[in-house]
Amino acid sequence: MNPHLNTLQAYPFEKLRVLFDGTTAPSLSPIALSIGEPKHQSPAFVSEAISENLDKLSNYPTTKGIPELRQAISNWACKRFHLPALDPETQILPVNGTREALFAFAQTVVSASADALVCSPNPFYQIYEGAALLAGARPEFLACRPENGFIPDFNAVSENVWQRCQLLFICTPGNPSGAVMSSQQLQKLIALADQYDFVIASDECYSELYFDEASPPTGLLQACAEMDRTDFRRCVVFHSLSKRSNLPGLRSGFVAGDAAILKDFLLYRTYHGCAMPVQHQLASVAAWNDETHVIANRDLYRQKFDEVLGILDGCLDVSLPDASFYLWAKTPIADTEFARGLFAQQHVTVLPGSYLSREVDGFNPGANYVRMALVAEPEQCAEAARRIKTYVQSLNDQSTKGKQG
Repeated sequence: MNPHLNTLQAYPFEKLRVLFDGTTAPSLSPIALSIGEPKHQSPAFVSEAISENLDKLSNYPTTKGIPELRQAISNWACKRFHLPALDPETQILPVNGTREALFAFAQTVVSASADALVCSPNPFYQIYEGAALLAGARPEFLACRPENGFIPDFNAVSENVWQRCQLLFICTPGNPSGAVMSSQQLQKLIALADQYDFVIASDECYSELYFDEASPPTGLLQACAEMDRTDFRRCVVFHSLSKRSNLPGLRSGFVAGDAAILKDFLLYRTYHGCAMPVQHQLASVAAWNDETHVIANRDLYRQKFDEVLGILDGCLDVSLPDASFYLWAKTPIADTEFARGLFAQQHVTVLPGSYLSREVDGFNPGANYVRMALVAEPEQCAEAARRIKTYVQSLNDQSTKGKQG
């Protein structure tokens, strides 16, 4: 067996099941804010596109994808991120969602050695860690602290770390905080990648969930273009239809950027056997070509954030994120205790922040936070907020009684 498998940690949701083991929830309807699985209605025209192309089940799909899909992706990305060009032939690869692609990408670009590092934010999407370990590298976690806007302090990273870094994962908008990196911050990382010869993998799967229609989040390729760097050297981005279009079950996304890197990634993927079914590719063309449903999706999230934050105002230390569909709330007690108590008293599930992060030098940047995914229908999210408020008030009452006693 691959010895690196022994280094993998349990996934956060498995830890959550263990945390709740033996806990009896009340007879309230369950509300899950723990998993970032969109619950909004999927676009009907996507389902229709699949139905209309079921005859393609008799065709083997190619790993590189059909030209129509790569062109649709290029058109969308150039318009969205103000790119002068994005070659659909050499700078784009369709993938089966960003999770699969992020993992596979590390296996392609990392050269295993005792000194190899894969850097990532902390808290982080756990695929980054697993991908690094199974590629034969060591994860290097960069703390996301509130005083730095929940973005790693890249100025504090030592030269030794940058010299050993082969791959830097970034997530913008971030999971779990929703923090968005500026073009200036991205350009600084590009300069560091040039100086120390590492690859930047930018996970941008939440890029279309933002609040100000006039100010969408900047992407890594956009930052490259602003530097007149249209070869996107050392830079690769990952996008998905899961969050943008409420299509997590379609398993459709893309990777774009440095053509030389993508050439090797395509070779890896050809052996990996991960081609997207043709009928899903054609449905994806329809999704990337339409923005109306995406705008409506953002409107619905805005409504939910406004209502939930209005209910929680003065109750929890939490505020509107830069983007994404998460709330990153500071807890008055340990995050695991908060999550277990909330489940036991109110049948609401949230994810402890410490399950999304790792302790480094005695500090866990996710401790005393919980992640809430506002993915359910508006009334469910509002009801969850009301229950959370009731639970926090009960904690305050207990604290007051304890002090009086």
